[in-house]
Amino acid sequence: MRYVIIGAGPAGVVAAETLRGQDSGGEIFLIGDEPEPAYSRMAIPYLLAGRIEESGTYLRHDPNHFQGLDIRRLHERVKRVDTGSNRVILEQSGAVEYDRLLLASGSRAVSPPIEGLDQTGIHHCWTLEDARNIAEHAVAGARVVLMGAGFIGCIIMESLVRRGVELTVVEMGDRMVPRMMDQVAGNLIKQWCIGKGIDVRTSTRVLSVEKDSAEGTKFLLQCEGAADPLQADLIVVATGVVPAIEYLEGSGIETSTGVLVDAQLQTSVAGVYAAGDLCEGFDWSTGERAVNAIQPAAVETGRVAALNMSGTETPYKGGLGMNVLDTLGLVSTSYGLWMGVEDGSSASLLDQEGFRYINLQFQDDHLVGAITLGMTERVGVLRGLIQSKVRLGLWKQRLLDDPTRIMEAYLGSTQLNSALGLAKQ
Repeated sequence: MRYVIIGAGPAGVVAAETLRGQDSGGEIFLIGDEPEPAYSRMAIPYLLAGRIEESGTYLRHDPNHFQGLDIRRLHERVKRVDTGSNRVILEQSGAVEYDRLLLASGSRAVSPPIEGLDQTGIHHCWTLEDARNIAEHAVAGARVVLMGAGFIGCIIMESLVRRGVELTVVEMGDRMVPRMMDQVAGNLIKQWCIGKGIDVRTSTRVLSVEKDSAEGTKFLLQCEGAADPLQADLIVVATGVVPAIEYLEGSGIETSTGVLVDAQLQTSVAGVYAAGDLCEGFDWSTGERAVNAIQPAAVETGRVAALNMSGTETPYKGGLGMNVLDTLGLVSTSYGLWMGVEDGSSASLLDQEGFRYINLQFQDDHLVGAITLGMTERVGVLRGLIQSKVRLGLWKQRLLDDPTRIMEAYLGSTQLNSALGLAKQ
């Protein structure tokens, strides 16, 4: 059996190792289009912050790791997938045939359609090469504009602050991390960052970027409604990512936002599976398909896909939309349907001066979503209540009255449901 994996990130690496554990004699090809050892993109901000060396981003530290497992590592870009002949077409060295194929090519960074944003000296922060370029210019005192205050942008922001730059953050949305936080939490994070000396500008759209003729390599950013342009020595773009699926055009593999999969993570084409950031599978909090682009989900989908590829039928239990973010020491979390549901109810508690906030979202007597800020206690319990879909009974009203009674609600409702279950037996 020949297994081919496209993508050498966490999903692809775990899948390759799992396949070797399941099939000691099968051929395994692990294809990644960067010249680096397999690494974690989520470790790049720690590299920029000076907390780790470049080797600290590597997923496996033994340079002979894959060779020792008889996994063939190819540094190649995939041009297309021919599912009719079971071949992966490479840009440089022909094609690789497969019996089972895993798509784990992850995401790619995208830029908004802004004039001048494609100039030399403007960087994303998505690859090790990006990190090297940013580190060269993000020196103490440099004027840096970070475009985007989403989840990735906020992680990069802390790295830039640690480098001692003069930082301005520009976000089109009306709050920071708008896809993770509601208005209250997003604006609290903004005020926290301003208090740390960062110039944060929300509801701000960049119209164009041009070189400052007086400064040579410096940049001027013209923003909507602003009389004077922003000046920058370095521009870092963190305006989002999308699944890297362009090479699947014409393959017959069904895609939407990402690659559509069934309960075994198999695509619409038999023998072809998907995992990681491009995998659009079941999200049990909504009952719909979704891309769950976080590293724990990448690892788990890589493992489950490999088990199914090797013949061990294993259903994927589905993902849960969740985010945990540490913004300069202020920890925030969001789980499930944090934005609420139609005809649902909610409870919240705010300590603005203390930067503490909790918001719970209910559907009937189930907890379906939550946001916390500055409150790390019981966040695991929150996730458990949402994921287990336990009926809260009387504890719903108690949480509406005081949303901090999470642990009591968990213990009370789970014990009650257990007792009811035993009574029915």
